[in-house]
Amino acid sequence: MKYLIVIEETKTGFSAYSPDVEGCVATGKTRQGIEQNMQEAMEFHLEGLLMERQTIPHPHTYSNYIEVETTA
Repeated sequence: MKYLIVIEETKTGFSAYSPDVEGCVATGKTRQGIEQNMQEAMEFHLEGLLMERQTIPHPHTYSNYIEVETTA
């Protein structure tokens, strides 16, 4: 399955979360690092859900950009 992750730049690197997988977050110092860390966090999180016989959330979010004009 493909899950959307949101990556945000912080003062010390990057943080990420998935709107589809509640409670799964990761941090990293670089863009490549945060993507790898989030991949590992998602796999670990979903494996834990399976071990506890809980439902695996299905991806349901998407992203898109919109263009906004300002009059400043």
